[in-house]
Amino acid sequence: MTGELALLRERLAARVIAANGIRSGRVAAALRDVPRHLFLPGLPPEAAYRDDAIVTKRDAAGMPVSSSSQPAIMAIMLDQLELAPGHRVLEIGTGTGYNAALMRHIVGPSGLVVSADIDADLAGRAREQLAGAGYPDVVVLAADGAEGCPAHAPYDRVIATVGVSDLAPAWLDQAAAAARIVVPLDVRGAQLSVAFGRTGRHWTGRSLAPCGFMRMRGSLAGPERVVFPLPGLAVTLYDGRDLDTAALAAALGGPRAEQPTGVRAGASQVCWGLGLWLATREPRWCGLSGEQAAVLDRPPIRHGDWRSTVGIAADDGIAMLAAADAAQGSVTLTAAGFGPGAARLAAELAAQVLAWDEAGRPGPQRLHVDAYPRSSPDRPYPLGDEIVIERPATRFVVYRA
Repeated sequence: MTGELALLRERLAARVIAANGIRSGRVAAALRDVPRHLFLPGLPPEAAYRDDAIVTKRDAAGMPVSSSSQPAIMAIMLDQLELAPGHRVLEIGTGTGYNAALMRHIVGPSGLVVSADIDADLAGRAREQLAGAGYPDVVVLAADGAEGCPAHAPYDRVIATVGVSDLAPAWLDQAAAAARIVVPLDVRGAQLSVAFGRTGRHWTGRSLAPCGFMRMRGSLAGPERVVFPLPGLAVTLYDGRDLDTAALAAALGGPRAEQPTGVRAGASQVCWGLGLWLATREPRWCGLSGEQAAVLDRPPIRHGDWRSTVGIAADDGIAMLAAADAAQGSVTLTAAGFGPGAARLAAELAAQVLAWDEAGRPGPQRLHVDAYPRSSPDRPYPLGDEIVIERPATRFVVYRA
């Protein structure tokens, strides 16, 4: 069995490295050596070594609150992090402990990995699984990661494995002078893994990759609000608006008005191209997701049983993108509206799809994000078409170059 497990790890590593252009040989070696199946007890080893995210905890509503992230995005973010032997690392979001083990493999016995998770049960389980996999010296804390861990600072690297909408001042204070920080940053609802490095008193984005993570809880939780208008359906309002959930449920239970777009796109284009377009241009935009909601009968984005799409939500209804056909690889998009304003909302959503298509379908390519802490004397300079996102501790500037 040992040989079979090694072969499974080798196949996973080869697939992830080839498909994502991973440059770091250290990341590749960690993927080959660290036993992911030990961090997913009860799951068949062949399932543990698929390039899939695996939900490991759900809340009372049945929604995922923790998972073992997809190995591909783990590798991408570790590549962005540029880890080396001897580095001291702070991780926000321990999860199963697998990512911490990958990092411990890279930094070696002369380095240190400190990982914090807000769930005490997850932290305890991760601690046991790390010890069982041969990494007992990873420091695992059951704590709000927004506070970091000053006892082991300064850190050469800081990484978050949960979606964040701000950079905690504690992370910046505990970062060494030449530190690199990698976080899944919420850009008005769209997530981008951004690697930041210091430039004077602010932080400049060095690289960027699209990603999708469960969002941070605790004192650094973002403004988004999740409502459940129907069983199995979550609607995420990225600006934290307060919609009438009962009215939304009634709208979704009624007839739909469809507005075809004629635009054909793949799931990744919808998620990270069109989603980013809506995030920066449509203040009412929202995300819809679930596993069993009948209203998501033709989702443009599907991961196994998990279905999701994007749309716009208003006081008089909601519109979402659906697939007008069942072809594999890409679908023709249609806007489906519900509620009193169904036809208008569907037309407005369809117009955004057409505008995105006519603009050349911009995605995350050539996008940059810089971060200016409130405590910094540095100020953003105007670029002409930048988007400024104000957060309690940080001003983010998003622009294309």
